[in-house]
Amino acid sequence: MKLYIEISNTQWQVHLDKGHHISIALDFNGEQPNGWDSAPATAQTFAAGDFIADTREGGSCNVTEYRFTPHCNGTHTECVGHIVNNPITVHRALEDALLPATLISVEPESFATATDEATHLADNSDYVITQRCIAEKLAKQLAKLSNAVHFNSALVIRTLPNNSDKQQQQYSDFIPPYLSKDAMEYINSIGVRHLLVDIPSVDRMSDGGELKAHRTYWALPAQEKHISDPEQNPNLTKTITEFIYVPSQVQDGVYLLNLQIPAFVTDAAPSRPILFPVSEAN
Repeated sequence: MKLYIEISNTQWQVHLDKGHHISIALDFNGEQPNGWDSAPATAQTFAAGDFIADTREGGSCNVTEYRFTPHCNGTHTECVGHIVNNPITVHRALEDALLPATLISVEPESFATATDEATHLADNSDYVITQRCIAEKLAKQLAKLSNAVHFNSALVIRTLPNNSDKQQQQYSDFIPPYLSKDAMEYINSIGVRHLLVDIPSVDRMSDGGELKAHRTYWALPAQEKHISDPEQNPNLTKTITEFIYVPSQVQDGVYLLNLQIPAFVTDAAPSRPILFPVSEAN
């Protein structure tokens, strides 16, 4: 199947047969990633009275109950409802089925030598994804295409080194990289509305609740927990997806992103992002 789309008067071919899944498969009975020492995601057979919903135990069908925390147990997408009192839900934040996206790989910088602003709890042993990290890599990718600026609707950030252990990493063991305030300001300035990262949080996992990167992305002042006019706020349709994993064989470049989420009436939900390669049509 061939799909052709037009972006800013340029025709692009979408390679639907070469999609790259960049979510972490959540194995309820095996190894899985974990953040903040949360309980692991679990599954158990549904039972009611004498009925056991397991064909291996004589039941007529299989029905399973699942318990998990989207923010802590794997790939998830969140909206501004994550940090405000307003009942803003992620299933209404995501409006577009296909999003022009750019994938970049970055090497986080030591906070000891970085000049970007970060949380007040930043330590010299931390590694930070800085504005420079992003701008330099993004410029190289976007320079390759005449209309590259229009692939900024979504930005996918893969951190290096890109070990496959990320798919089962227990992040309570150490502080992973996180984004600086300057990096988020730059991301906003280039028009990104959907940010995807392979770390458990865009903020330092222990930052005293400051959430400086989240707040910068959604243009919320420190400590502000209420949006006065949510119907008119453009940030309601911006999302952050965390805990992705981009296999090393997927090359940096431009794609169409299909960000799939269930219709959960919640601030965050498990998600399944897929990157489809694109090329300028002849």
